[in-house]
Amino acid sequence: MMSNTSVHFKNKFEQAYQQLNARQQEAVNTIEGPVMVIAGPGTGKTQILACRIGKILKETDTAPQHILCLTYTEAGAIAMRKRLQQFIGPAAYQVNIGTFHSFCNQVIQDNLYLFDKHTLDPVSDLERTALLKQLIDAFPKNHPLKRYRGDVYFEAGNLQRLFSDMKREGWSSSYLIECIDRYLQDLPLRKDYIYQRKYKTFQAGDVKQDKINEEIEKMQKLRAAIFAFDDFNLLMQQHNRYDFDDMINWVIRVFETKPEILAKYHEQFLYILIDEYQDTSGTQNKIADLLTNYWEQPNLFIVGDDDQSIYRFQGANIENMLTQQRRFGNDLHKIVLTENYRSSPAILATAAAVIDNNTERLINQVEGLTKNLKASGLNAHIQEQPTIICYHSENEEMAGLVYATEALLDSGISHGSIGIIYKENKYGDVLADCFRKKNIAVYMRRDINLLDEIFIQQIIQLIQYVASELFIPYSGDEILFRLLHAKWFDIPPAAIAAETALSAAKKYSQATASLRSSLSEKASKPPQHLFDTGLHPQLKKASEIIEQLIADAVNMSLQKFFESLIHSTGIIGYIWKHPEKMKLLKILDSFFDFIKTETKRNPTLTVSGLAALLKLMQDEALRLPYNNATGNESGINLMTVHGSKGLEFEYVFVCGCSADYWENKRKNTKGYKIPDTVFSSSRPEETAAVEELRRLFYVAITRAKKNLQISYAHLKSDGKENEPTRFIAEIQEKIPTDISTTSIDNDVLSAFIATQFAPPMRPEIAASEKEWIQPLLDKFVMNVTALNNFLKCPLQFYFQNLVRIPAAKNEATEFGSAVHYALEKLFRRMQEDAAQAFPSVNIFIDDFGFYMSRHKESFTAEGYKRRMENGVEILTNYYEKHIPHCSKIVAIERSIKNIQIKGVPIKGKLDKLEFTGQEVNVVDYKTGDAEKGIKKLYPPNDKEPAGGDYWRQAVFYKLLVDNDVNRNWVVQSATFDFIEPDKKRGYIQQQLLISDADTTTVTAQITDAWQRIQAHDFYTGCGKADCTWCRFVKTNELAEHWHEMEDE
Repeated sequence: MMSNTSVHFKNKFEQAYQQLNARQQEAVNTIEGPVMVIAGPGTGKTQILACRIGKILKETDTAPQHILCLTYTEAGAIAMRKRLQQFIGPAAYQVNIGTFHSFCNQVIQDNLYLFDKHTLDPVSDLERTALLKQLIDAFPKNHPLKRYRGDVYFEAGNLQRLFSDMKREGWSSSYLIECIDRYLQDLPLRKDYIYQRKYKTFQAGDVKQDKINEEIEKMQKLRAAIFAFDDFNLLMQQHNRYDFDDMINWVIRVFETKPEILAKYHEQFLYILIDEYQDTSGTQNKIADLLTNYWEQPNLFIVGDDDQSIYRFQGANIENMLTQQRRFGNDLHKIVLTENYRSSPAILATAAAVIDNNTERLINQVEGLTKNLKASGLNAHIQEQPTIICYHSENEEMAGLVYATEALLDSGISHGSIGIIYKENKYGDVLADCFRKKNIAVYMRRDINLLDEIFIQQIIQLIQYVASELFIPYSGDEILFRLLHAKWFDIPPAAIAAETALSAAKKYSQATASLRSSLSEKASKPPQHLFDTGLHPQLKKASEIIEQLIADAVNMSLQKFFESLIHSTGIIGYIWKHPEKMKLLKILDSFFDFIKTETKRNPTLTVSGLAALLKLMQDEALRLPYNNATGNESGINLMTVHGSKGLEFEYVFVCGCSADYWENKRKNTKGYKIPDTVFSSSRPEETAAVEELRRLFYVAITRAKKNLQISYAHLKSDGKENEPTRFIAEIQEKIPTDISTTSIDNDVLSAFIATQFAPPMRPEIAASEKEWIQPLLDKFVMNVTALNNFLKCPLQFYFQNLVRIPAAKNEATEFGSAVHYALEKLFRRMQEDAAQAFPSVNIFIDDFGFYMSRHKESFTAEGYKRRMENGVEILTNYYEKHIPHCSKIVAIERSIKNIQIKGVPIKGKLDKLEFTGQEVNVVDYKTGDAEKGIKKLYPPNDKEPAGGDYWRQAVFYKLLVDNDVNRNWVVQSATFDFIEPDKKRGYIQQQLLISDADTTTVTAQITDAWQRIQAHDFYTGCGKADCTWCRFVKTNELAEHWHEMEDE
C-alpha cells in the first residue's frame, strides 16, 4: 500500500505529465534507446527532462542512483533537482545530477589510485598566467612567438586560448601538425589562392604566392604554439596544478585504457540524460560516447537546440548533435518540440525570418526534420507586430529607450516584466547610468573586476609601496606621492606637493634624499623655534603609519599584516563614513578573501610576493571577479544576449542593433588561425562566424513574450553614418516591416543629454602656497621636456617639472639609457683614438653590457636577460649598418645653458652634433617603437595643432645652438636616429630640415608658455580622457573647480 507521501508525489507527476503536449509526452514515454530532442526556445525542455526521470522510476525497476543527468551549468543542475524533487521527493538527491566537470571529478575521486592526482590543486588564472610567462621566457632566441619590446608576453593569452581549445576538443599536437601540413599542401590548389584572370604580371592560373606566404607565416606561429603545448603541461605538473579541462581528458584516458573502470560506470548508469547538448565540447561529447558505447542502442537522451548554440567562445561545438545522428542513424529517435509557450506568433515569425538564413541547421542536414515554432501559450492570440526603430543618434536611442520604459511603468507594467538586451556590456553600463539618473530602478547581474575599483587600487598601491621599500629602501617615492592622496589619510594636497618639492630640491645636494626619509625625519624632529609649525599633522601621522607597516611586513603573517593595514591607516573609519559603505565593505571583504585564498595556496606568501602577484594581474589584465548584482531584483532587467539565455520577459527591447556593434566587431583577431582541415565541416570561418551571430540575434528575439522592439542609431557617436545589422534586412525580406524613423524633440533631447552625458571638463586644483612655489619659478629655466609637458597639460608640467614627483626608472627607460651610454662611449673612444678609428663592435657591446649590469636592479631577472639578448642583436646590426658611415666631426653630449629667447631662459642637452663647417646637424637617439616615434615628427597639423614633440625638440635645439654667443654654429637640420628596428627589421634615420617658420612657431610657444607659467597658470589641466594627471586629480577628488574644454 502506498504512503500518503508517495501518493502525493505520484499525483504531482501525473498532473505535470498530463499538461505535456503530444510530442513532449512522446519524449517522456520513449525511455528505451537513443533519443534526441530538438527543443526550440520556450518549448518546455526542462520539464520533459524531469518528467522523463520520473517516468523511468515509475515504469522500471531502475533505482535513482542508476540515472545520470548532465547539465551545462551548476545552476542548471540545481534547477533540475529542484524540479525533480516535486515529482519524486527526497529520492531526487539520489539521482546523479551535475555538470560534466563535476561528474569527471567524482570519477577521479572514486579512483584516486589510478589517477594519482591527489596532490594536485586546480590552477588559478593567476597561476596559469605566471606559468605561461615562464613558458614564454624559456623560448629561445628568434622563436616565432618571442618579443623583445612592447608587451613581451603578448602571446600568453593566445597560447592559453589554443591550449584550452586543444584540451576541450581533444586535439593532440601530432593531429594538429598533420592538419597544418595538409592545409599548406592544399593551398596552391584552392581557388582563392589562384589568379582567375590576368592581373598585372600574373596570368590566369598562376598561384598567389604572396597570399600563400601569409598563410605559411600564420601556420609557423601556430606550429610553434602547438610545440609549446607539451612544455606547458609539464610546467603544470611540476607545479602540481591542473585545470578543469584536464579532468575530462584524464577521465577519457582512463576510460579508454582501463576497460574494467569504464565497465563499472556502464553497470552503474543505465539511463543517461544530457541537457543543452548544443553547448557541449568535443571532449564532453567523447565522454557521452564512452559512457554509452557498451550498448548498440543505449538509453541516451540528449536535449538541445542547435539554433541556440551561442557559446562557441567557451568551446561549444554545434556539430556534436549531428555527430550523434551519424552515430546511431535511423536508430536515433528524433523528436522536435515546436509548440512554443512563450512568445506571440508575430515574435516567432520574426525570429524565424532571421534563423532560417542559417544553412548548417540540423533540419537542413537530417532528413525528415522540420522546425516551425507555433505559438501555443497564453500569448498565442496576441497580434501586435514587433517594431524596428531607427533613432537619429546613439544618444537619441538611449533617450528613446528610457522614455519608452518610463511610459510602460506609468501604464502599470512592472519593472520585472521589462528586459533590455544588448550585445556588449559597455553599452549596458552607459544605459544603466541613464536609467539611474532618471530614478528608474535597474537590475544588472554581472561580475565586476575588483582591480578596476579605485578604492582597491589605492590599497594595492599601499601594498606595492611597502614591498618596494622592503626591496630597495627609499626607492618608492613615486608611489608614495600618489598614495598620500588617498582619502583615508585626509592630507591637504598642497601640503603633499610642498614636501615633495622640498624633497626633490634636496636631491641636488644629497643623492640619497627621498620623500620618505624627509617625512620620517621631520615627523620625529621637535619644533626648532616658537614659530616652527613642523610637518602637517596628517602627514606626520601618515608617515608614522607607513613606517610601522614597513616594519610589520617582515614580522607578521600576510593576513595579519593586511588586518593591521586596514585598521591602522583609518580605512575602516573612512568606509564607515562613506555614503556607499556597504558596497565598500563587500569589496574589501572580497579582496581579503582573495588574499586568504592565495595564502592557502602558498602559506609562506609575503607582502612582496602578494605585490608581485597583484602586479602580474594588472600587467596581464587578469580579473579579480566580484559577483555584483547592480540595483535590485525589482528593477528593469539589463543584460547582454548571453546573459539573457534561459530568461523571458513580457516586453523586450533589443537595442544597439547596428552593423558596427554586430558584424563589424565580430572578427576576433586574437589567437592563432586554425586551418580548416581540422574541422569536419567545410564551411568557411566567415560563414561560421556569421551563423553564430545570427543565433545570438535569434536568442535575443526569442526572449520576448508579448512585445518586441528592435532599435539602432542612424549615426555613430563620431557623427559618421551607421547601418543596421544585416539581421534587420533579413527580417524585412520575409516580413513586410517598416523601419520607424523616430526623432526626439530637441528640447527633450537636450535636457536628457544634459542630465546623462556630462561633457569632458578641465580640472582645476587648489593653488599652492606662494612661499614655496615662487622660489621654484624664480629658478626655473625652460627646457624642451618642460615645454612639451606644459603644452600637453599644464597640470603635467606642475607635477613633473615644479613639484618634481619622483619617477621610478622602468626597464624601457633604463634600456634606453644603456643604449645612449654605449653610443656616447663609442664616439668618445673614436675621438680619443689617434687615428680616430671606431672601436670594435665587441667593445661597443661591452659598454652596453657594463651599463646594464650596473643598473640591474631596474629589471626583473627575465627582463634583464631579454633586454640583454635584444640589445646585443640590435646594436650589432646597427653598428654594422651605420657606424662605418658615421661622421667623425662631432660633438658628443653637449650641454648648452644660459641662453635667452626673447627674455626666456632656456637650456638643453644634445646627444650629438655633426659638423659641416659651421653648419650643424643635430642628432638625437631614440629607442622604442620607431613607427610610433615617426608620428611625433610632424609639424603643427589638424590632429596636433601644436606639432609633434620630436618636431618641437628639433626646433628647440636649433634655437639653443643658434643663440649660443660662444659659438658661431647654425643648425640646418636634425636627425632622429631610431636605434631599434621597425617591424620590417629596418633602421630608420629621419632628418628634418628646420625652416624660419618653424623657429617662429616654437619661439611663440616658448614665450607664451613662459608667461603663463610665471603667472601661475598651471593649476588647470587639459581635461583629456587619456591624460595621466587629469585622471589622477579626478581619481583622488582633488579638483576645486571644473572648466569647459577649450577649442583647439
